[in-house]
Amino acid sequence: MASLRGELPSLMNTLLICVTFISLSCCEEFAKSYRRPNIVLILTDDLDIANGGLVSFKNLEYISVNSQFVASPLCCPSRASILTGKYPHNHHVINNTLEGNCSSIVWQKTEEGHTFPALLKAFAGYQTFFAGKYLNQYGHREAGGVEHVPPGWSYWVGLEKNSKYYNYTLSVNGKAQKHGSDYSKDYLTDVLANMSLDFLQYKSNFLPFFMMVSVPAPHSPWTAAPQYQNKFNTTKAPRGPNFNIHGKDKHWLIRQAKTPMSNSSIKFLDEAFRKRWTTLLSVDDLVEKIVKQLEIRGELDSTYVFFTSDNGYHTGQFSLPLDKRQLYDFDIRVPLMVRGPNIKPNQTSPLLVANVDLGPTMLDIAGYNVSKTQMDGMSFLPIMGLVNSTGWRTDILVEYEGEGSNVTDPACPLLGPGVSECFPDCVCEDSYNNTYACVRTIGPSANLQYCEFDDNEVFVEVYNMTADPFQLTNVARSIEQEVLEKMNRRLMILQSCSGQSCRTPGVYDPRYKFDPRQMFIGQSWQQSRLRQKI
Repeated sequence: MASLRGELPSLMNTLLICVTFISLSCCEEFAKSYRRPNIVLILTDDLDIANGGLVSFKNLEYISVNSQFVASPLCCPSRASILTGKYPHNHHVINNTLEGNCSSIVWQKTEEGHTFPALLKAFAGYQTFFAGKYLNQYGHREAGGVEHVPPGWSYWVGLEKNSKYYNYTLSVNGKAQKHGSDYSKDYLTDVLANMSLDFLQYKSNFLPFFMMVSVPAPHSPWTAAPQYQNKFNTTKAPRGPNFNIHGKDKHWLIRQAKTPMSNSSIKFLDEAFRKRWTTLLSVDDLVEKIVKQLEIRGELDSTYVFFTSDNGYHTGQFSLPLDKRQLYDFDIRVPLMVRGPNIKPNQTSPLLVANVDLGPTMLDIAGYNVSKTQMDGMSFLPIMGLVNSTGWRTDILVEYEGEGSNVTDPACPLLGPGVSECFPDCVCEDSYNNTYACVRTIGPSANLQYCEFDDNEVFVEVYNMTADPFQLTNVARSIEQEVLEKMNRRLMILQSCSGQSCRTPGVYDPRYKFDPRQMFIGQSWQQSRLRQKI
């Protein structure tokens, strides 16, 4: 299996030489006064929590944050939110394409130098290591190719473009390293595990470290390691209350799904669900190896380990076969598991956390003042392990800009142009006007979701998540008008927020006071292109 043993010693010798000079600079006060905790972030790709995505894991004995949501249910915008601590309307990554600012030159010039790993390295004295999938268009020739190494990384192993398991290219500190289809040398999840272990072995022992391991699983093409290919043979996608039913009161894109699904569609999604679980067994091995190595080195008790995903996933809910991109909890709610100093295992926190909070939290762990940044999120370090906190936020923003094709899909002529991600039976998972913004609220007196679409209808969906956790009934037409007006104003505020203004009390927070000036603090999220309406 590929490793970094040929590469890391020379790098680490360089780092050790640098330590002598670093100790004379900003990092001296950290080394003298307090050795900051180490931080490990393990990021999966398309791992849900609503449909049993954690079943494959046996090595996650951490505190579980029951309510972590993503800022956008799509890989590149969500990953950009993790790195920057910003909502999409502030980091401007709107989809997985270069034109959508995914790893583009504009991203590199405006946001990449201000990510939380860059701040950890530059101002908190951390040695930093990245391995795996970065942003979907990383390595594109028009954005610097694999020679481009994002600022903030002491050691860089970046996957070229999107998730794969075999036949891929890695950028190892800006040099292309090609891999084939030999399991013993090339299976990406295992390659990343071995490279991570090498980093732990060869890194400097004089500085704290941040390690981010971004695995391909359970993203398609769902290629399991050979020893796991036949696992879960009888497993099927969960048949919950929202499985294979018509979303009759939802946005048109959900209503167009064929119900009941064809037998071939159900067979396909069941097999995909099973394969997704098999790929996660190797991720569980990776988690175990990293934790054991930290324990052997005597570093586990001084290390925070975070485990999460960039977005959720659905398999048959509301008769949508397979994808993410929708506003429902199965796509926007993801696992977040944390272990570390002073954290008791096997707890569950109900407090509302967003992935824009990950960066601020890790900076807080490192002792960096988050208020010096322009991040929209907030550190949840002070409330980790608490069941309730009167000072914690009660709502977050979710944003998504739909994508479609300018030409009609020949297999689905009745739907016309403007749709994308279509299946053979003409069920499409996305469209230009599948563009929405939501306020997701969780507080002592409310568990609510309010969403508005940017379409000809200005369609609204509202869900009482306490009474209707599977989001079966859109109550937008029956809920009190006062609630609709309050949530509409709150959505406008969050869509134009930046930094501190994103953290003001929500509608169901006792501290909430409506100030119309907050609705115009920044420029509202304006769509970046003209859409063909459907």
